[in-house]
Amino acid sequence: MGTISSRIPDDLEDDLQSYIEEENLDKSTAVRKLLTERLGDWRKEKALEKLEAGETTLSGAATIAEMNVWEFAALAKDRNVTWVSDDHLESDLDDL
Repeated sequence: MGTISSRIPDDLEDDLQSYIEEENLDKSTAVRKLLTERLGDWRKEKALEKLEAGETTLSGAATIAEMNVWEFAALAKDRNVTWVSDDHLESDLDDL
């Protein structure tokens, strides 16, 4: 496991301390949890962008987002992202 050291502004440190107290976590666990959650959100957004741009298939985007195809399809629907195209339809159906 790697180690990260970073300087953060005082107001962000205050917010982190409030989060630590409210969630009853130690600092390392809190930072790991926040990073994990935010990076998960980032992966989902990247996958949605690639899907909408036609750069990947539905199943490829689900892999990028680290979700199963059905969960990712629901996410894409919720975000009004269309993924069905002639180019990717056969590949998506094969992957299902």
